[in-house]
Amino acid sequence: MKRKINCETARNFSVEEALEKLGHFPKKTTEKEAWFLSPFRSETQASFKVSKTKNRWYDHGEGIGGNVIDLVCKILKCSIKETLEFLNDGIANNSFQQQPISRKNHTGVNIIKVQDIIHPALIQYLNSRGITKTIANIYCKEVWYKNKDSDFFAIGLKNNKGGWELRNKIFKNSSSTKSYTYFQNNNNKQVIILEGMFDLLSLATLDDNLLKTSDILVLNSISFINDIEKHISKYTLVHLYLDNDSTGHKATQYLISKYKISIDKSSSYKNYKDLNDLLSHEKREDI
Repeated sequence: MKRKINCETARNFSVEEALEKLGHFPKKTTEKEAWFLSPFRSETQASFKVSKTKNRWYDHGEGIGGNVIDLVCKILKCSIKETLEFLNDGIANNSFQQQPISRKNHTGVNIIKVQDIIHPALIQYLNSRGITKTIANIYCKEVWYKNKDSDFFAIGLKNNKGGWELRNKIFKNSSSTKSYTYFQNNNNKQVIILEGMFDLLSLATLDDNLLKTSDILVLNSISFINDIEKHISKYTLVHLYLDNDSTGHKATQYLISKYKISIDKSSSYKNYKDLNDLLSHEKREDI
């Protein structure tokens, strides 16, 4: 029988190994440290450092750090109890990872198959966030990908440079090249700007008609704010659905101050972090 770990023993679990179990792999390693792309946001330059000697992590982009328990709690947005279960059992038996397949070792994310969303585990994950398979299949795909010597599958949103934003119950990942996603409907004069995949799917669930009569820009990372500005000038109205946090508010104020045609729509989910938080709450109340 596998012995359960507690907080004290869990802190000895390798931060680097925990990141690999979560689908994040180092971009650069030395004897004493490893550098990763931050698991908390999209970036192109690795700013997330793991000290191998201290078994601690530090995210230079956010100015925060900690031990392996802090890390898993933050990435998975779960409790300490759930984190201990994750560290104790790993993800070998989780429905989102197949058993390891013996192939040549690869680094990074390599897409191996793209299809409509049909896997029961992904459909269950969508339902848990208030999204139907029908809505998700309009904008997203089921994407199978290889990371090192294992195969994984996730809900994928394709971006403008051919890369994929990848989400499932356990992993938040992406393939190269990172960019925003742009859906253009013919001759629309208004555009909707959203932060991420589940904001898009949530708005499609809450107000499908608005999306059908608008163009859509999904940032996939707040860092792409400047990249999308070249598209804004052709519109007469911009709807902003960014997160109710300091970063989202800052980006919203920046766009409103620069483009007077912009409207902050976050008041429609003012008591929630984002659109999916609102949708999930409404779905729970309906049960």
